[in-house]
Amino acid sequence: MRLNDLVLTPQGVRFQGRLLPCAIGKAGVSREKQEGDGATPAGAHHIVGMLYRPDRITAPNGWALPIGPQDLWSDDASDDHYNHMVRAPYRFSHERLRRADPLYDLILVTDWNWPDAITDRGSAIFLHQWRRPGYPTEGCIAFSRQNLRWIAERIEPGTRVIVPQL
Repeated sequence: MRLNDLVLTPQGVRFQGRLLPCAIGKAGVSREKQEGDGATPAGAHHIVGMLYRPDRITAPNGWALPIGPQDLWSDDASDDHYNHMVRAPYRFSHERLRRADPLYDLILVTDWNWPDAITDRGSAIFLHQWRRPGYPTEGCIAFSRQNLRWIAERIEPGTRVIVPQL
């Protein structure tokens, strides 16, 4: 493992010499991730994108892309664009990226089941802001707003996210 890897531990995520509290999926970590199971997928993943709400925050990094009102993420396994960013209007099941709450004001996108998604293997595994400390996610890894911003200012595309089977 390298200093610039984000490494999940039972105490939080280690990154650049710091240990950052986080929340993971409500079903824990799984090597057999399935769509909707609430698990965080085990493995070595890479950061492949950074999205932010320009009406709420400034870009934390030069390669961050703004989230617009029409931006969605397909979570419908029958969709040809499953586990990809799509735009409204959209007839397949999806998740809105521009949410009323602040959870997706800043999103670090992982390459879990991307770019060539396997049906029902899981979608939208992001690093994002938590609801509150320790509150589980649907499979993502979540941080305080301050810590997520700190990470986003320091990572590069391809940064590894190491999720061991805990």
